Amino acid sequence: MRGAGSELHAVATFLTDVSVQAAAEATPLVWPEHLPDDAWCMSPELVSLHGLPAWDALDEAGRRRLAFFECVNFFTLNIHGERALMEGIARRLYAKDLADHAHYLHHFLAEENQHMTWFGGFCRRYAGKIYPDRKLVLPREHAPGEDDLLFFAKVMIFELLVDTFNRRMAKDERLHPLVREINRRHHEDESRHLAFGRLLVEDLWRRHAPAWSEATRAAVPAYLAAYLTATWKEYYNPDVYADAGIAAPGAAARVAREAFASEVARARRAEIETRCVRVLRDLGLWPISQEQAA
Repeated sequence: MRGAGSELHAVATFLTDVSVQAAAEATPLVWPEHLPDDAWCMSPELVSLHGLPAWDALDEAGRRRLAFFECVNFFTLNIHGERALMEGIARRLYAKDLADHAHYLHHFLAEENQHMTWFGGFCRRYAGKIYPDRKLVLPREHAPGEDDLLFFAKVMIFELLVDTFNRRMAKDERLHPLVREINRRHHEDESRHLAFGRLLVEDLWRRHAPAWSEATRAAVPAYLAAYLTATWKEYYNPDVYADAGIAAPGAAARVAREAFASEVARARRAEIETRCVRVLRDLGLWPISQEQAA
């Protein structure tokens, strides 16, 4: 192996050792029987309606209730995202492009499975449910290597957004200790996954893209930008607004659309996704049209 491939192999070997050590030192989460009604479960500034009239109209108890259901939605998104990730990696585990890194990918899978037990444990214990997965994936033809690149690039985008939430909430002393601890542990594992994932995306792009048509090379960044937008829309969940008493079920979808389109929410998303966009730009995977519009 040479170049980026040899660096990737070295990083995967190092991260395997770190994962083994982390697993040996891990302790079980402590699950309280109930969460206090007045507990914050998501940083207010990260709540999708924060700064909007619907938020301003809520009293303190209403804001905390909304934050609880937003936390349930955030953890739900992680469950669905990590389930898709595990399925995708399992299919590719000993494929030609990944066989040299299978030793780390086994730990990667084990950690993602553990994360699902944290997120699912919280949602089932304290909300009695997880929200349904609303993603719709349409099959299409891909150039050689394109499917793998898109899969791992989407994983990277999803994890970069999630990790920004994790880092902020792990440090937020207003939050319930269990919520902080879940976010802290997830961030620690995801920092390793992101280190590997970024190098893998770079390696796949450099090896496969030169053989693609110009149209395919241009379509990949556009597709990833669209995926980022679609991922953000899941953070504005009508079911959350209905459960929190913000809107009746029939009106909750309108609340979600209006919140997503608001200037306040646009500014918040732009700030949170800064690192994600920077990584994509550095890899050459951010659309030129988006650069010109910025």
